[in-house]
Amino acid sequence: MSALLTALRDGSYLTRERVRLWTVALLIGFALGIGWLIATSHGGIDREGRPLGSDFSNVYAAGVAALHGDAAKPFDPQAQYRAEQAIFGPATPFYGWHYPPYFLLIAAPLAALPYLGALAVWQIASAILYLGALWLLLRHGPLPSLARDRLWPAVALGFTAVFVNLTHGHNGFLTAALFAAGLALLDRRPVVAGILFGLLAYKPQFAVLVPLVLVATGRWRVLAAAAATLIALTALVTVLFGWEVWPAFLASSHFTRVVVLEQGGTGFHKIQSVFAWVRLWGGPVGLAYAVQGAVSLAVATGVVALWRSAAPMAHKAASLCFAAILVTPYSLDYDLMILAPAIALLAAEGLARGFRPWWPTLLAALWAMPIVTRTFTQATLLPLGTVLLLAGFAAICAENTPRRVQLRAAPSI
Repeated sequence: MSALLTALRDGSYLTRERVRLWTVALLIGFALGIGWLIATSHGGIDREGRPLGSDFSNVYAAGVAALHGDAAKPFDPQAQYRAEQAIFGPATPFYGWHYPPYFLLIAAPLAALPYLGALAVWQIASAILYLGALWLLLRHGPLPSLARDRLWPAVALGFTAVFVNLTHGHNGFLTAALFAAGLALLDRRPVVAGILFGLLAYKPQFAVLVPLVLVATGRWRVLAAAAATLIALTALVTVLFGWEVWPAFLASSHFTRVVVLEQGGTGFHKIQSVFAWVRLWGGPVGLAYAVQGAVSLAVATGVVALWRSAAPMAHKAASLCFAAILVTPYSLDYDLMILAPAIALLAAEGLARGFRPWWPTLLAALWAMPIVTRTFTQATLLPLGTVLLLAGFAAICAENTPRRVQLRAAPSI
């Protein structure tokens, strides 16, 4: 038992060969799982009656509506469901459209393709962006030579959130790519970084802390570029799809907040937040909001303190990735793709300067967690994903207390 604890503490079991073998095993499993989904489907509908890439069906239906001149239609849940049934059959489940109008800029062009072609283009293109952004982050990270290592792309694709994202046809690749590239270029190409952060407007709940960090650290060029991008996107959406999409979006937020989030229409076991944790355990909505608010405030305070300190840039950037998920009450398991840049940076930092006790095991757990957190939470009522997110963020903060930072900076005798 002591030998096991020692190995978990120092991470000695995580040899390069074992990481390679586990990654290959996972990639083979992913390929077999996706192959089975396709082989047992009929006409793009899986054996459970869901469209392949299930959640992409709402994006495609919204894009079809936008192409037909009715871009406000997806924001009406009943109209959106009728559109999905018309495309995928009357037995298809309902997949709600909960995005701001900005995402129509992607949905509409994709809807010009047949559904399966659009799904393939979407996932392949966004996966390429994900890998390219991670390469950029590693190249400018604490161990630049890691970007030339042939193992990292496999590890990046073996991250289990990748499988969750692929099977849902979701946008986690894009979100992770915008975070990774924005962080990589933050001080090298501030205007480009600002544009990338501005593009996160399509999923704004994950960008809440970005302006706060930019203001707290005086990165005004990045902030200005992000604001200009948001203004340009808003103007473009209004010109292309009409001003009606904005009141329609605001009206739809009531359904998203009440039915999907507060009543758990999505399933509290799927949502990776302390809000969902309280609701999962039977807590009232008011208490869930109070706990979420307290955690969000604490996380925001911690992020600002980290970014204003002398902590390593890898830790600052990783903390923002964790915080992006923790401060919103609504994030699902495929959104855990945002952890990819954090895991990459913390791994690079550890390889460059040495790992603190338990960190290798924590990173391995975060890498493996997304594929099991939904089932584990449903079976045990313990929100594994949220617990590990809090543990990861707390570990970064604990490693960068003023005393620890001072000790690292002190010259050795």
